[in-house]
Amino acid sequence: MPFQSITKEKLLAARLWMIVVVAGILIFVVGAAPQVIGMNRSDVIGFVQIGVWLVGLAAATLGGFIVIRIFRNRRPLSLRADIGMRLIATGYVLSATASLADFIGVGAQRMPAISFGPLQVFGLVIGIVISALGLFLYYPRVRGEEESNLGENPAEV
Repeated sequence: MPFQSITKEKLLAARLWMIVVVAGILIFVVGAAPQVIGMNRSDVIGFVQIGVWLVGLAAATLGGFIVIRIFRNRRPLSLRADIGMRLIATGYVLSATASLADFIGVGAQRMPAISFGPLQVFGLVIGIVISALGLFLYYPRVRGEEESNLGENPAEV
């Protein structure tokens, strides 16, 4: 399949989804550290705070996936890309499970004395790393003829 340049419309869509990625990262930061913008009302991490950072993480992950999907430009999925897609989803599920462990009953603490412990932080970080690895694997590899076409301006086509 010959290389096809990315059209203006796809480039605009990729830029809009990158705005979603940045907004998701900002929402994640507000959820993880609300004191950054003066919203910290409690010493403990509660359900709403966890929900906010999971929504931000979901927006950043989904936006990143869609941007890379636009850059794939209808290339067939390789085994590497297929594994990447599954790792993106697995990483998010791991992050959500680790974050909500006490609330769904798989954590060490029980209601109402819930605290976000170091094991949960480790699970959240590992989930984010797995999702990032999945995004890296999903990104298309450029070979041969495609390398010579990368210098072309996609807006000219």
